Amino acid sequence: MEEGPGQDAPVTRRRVLALGAGGIGALLAGGAGLAGARSGGGAAGAGARPTSRAAGTFSPHTAAAVLTNRARAVRDGDRMAFLATVGDAPAAFQDAQSRVYGNLRKLPLEGWRERIVTTEAVDGGTAVVRVEVRYRLRGFDRSDVARTRYLTLAPRAGTWTIVGDGTSRGLADDTDIWDCGPLTVVRGRAGLVIGDGAGLDGIAGRLDAAVPGVTSVVGKGWAQRVVALVPADATLASALAGPGQSLGQIAALATVAPAAGGGRGEDRVIVSPGTFGRLNELGRDVVLAHELTHVATGGARDRRTPLWLIEGFADYVGYRHVKISTRSAAGELRREVSAGRTPSALPAAGAFAGGSPRLSQAYQEAWLACRMVADRYGEAALVRLYRAAGRAPEATALRDVLGLTRERFTALWRDYVKEELA
Repeated sequence: MEEGPGQDAPVTRRRVLALGAGGIGALLAGGAGLAGARSGGGAAGAGARPTSRAAGTFSPHTAAAVLTNRARAVRDGDRMAFLATVGDAPAAFQDAQSRVYGNLRKLPLEGWRERIVTTEAVDGGTAVVRVEVRYRLRGFDRSDVARTRYLTLAPRAGTWTIVGDGTSRGLADDTDIWDCGPLTVVRGRAGLVIGDGAGLDGIAGRLDAAVPGVTSVVGKGWAQRVVALVPADATLASALAGPGQSLGQIAALATVAPAAGGGRGEDRVIVSPGTFGRLNELGRDVVLAHELTHVATGGARDRRTPLWLIEGFADYVGYRHVKISTRSAAGELRREVSAGRTPSALPAAGAFAGGSPRLSQAYQEAWLACRMVADRYGEAALVRLYRAAGRAPEATALRDVLGLTRERFTALWRDYVKEELA
């Protein structure tokens, strides 16, 4: 009996690949604040005011020295110097910062620095500042990634020290992987896997195995490597995915970490271990190949290609070398077709939203549309269609590549669905 990707999982694979169109757009905007374990959570968030020191006039230029010291400490591996910058903060904040420092030192950093962007508030001798954090992962990132943090500063002996974050004023930090518990970093041939979740070695191995298969379809014109983030906490995974995202029923998600200066950003694959762990071996392979296809084709940043083609193409690549029957892979859609309910139109973008009642069927419909193109016109034609749809309207791409109107393409697809699933 052929094995399906989700047979031993309480959720279907389609529900663990919920990448809605709105979600893709939001990912370009960067991360969101995290309610929970981060550098300023709990009692540390309110900040502390040194009671025995006179307040001075806040100077961003003078305060910048403390951030310079932190960057130097991370570079040089000087834990004491790093923690000295938060020496007057509450114990909980110091503990969180100690964890951040330890995690930063485990990363293959090609630079990590902070700079004050704006002063949010000055009150009673303390100042809350917005800080831009820039960093780059050696061997994987082509440009600096930018994250936003908020710090509360207070004067000390002619300089400034960090006494908390910005939560006392409702200011939430962007989340990054160093906000996890103690990190483990696994480097494979093609993947850098970072997190405090389980199974990092296995994920690295699966990424290594998936890259050649993805490249054989899309070509060598992509980096052929990826950074995977594997937080143990589902809330942290959702925060890494971006505003409004929830990975509670999603096993993996391709996203883009925003670049400093507004560049193209850096690709990331976020793995939500709880959901990912409920998939069987085959399902994990398909999921990671699917997300790698988004990385290779720019699917996580694409705002023009129809979503049915983005998701269907990624599933086509994911299933390409998997021994599974069409009827098994498209079980939900098969039941509808068997009951006489053949889909009348290609799935619209809204059908891929996380709350869609036919989310599984939308992915299956998209997959079969792409599979039909590969079966009848060849895999090269499917790749040309995908690329053409990123440059021109859908109808133009279908006409230029396949010689079909959208209406004729839809009719052929409906017949194909019935042939494969009835």
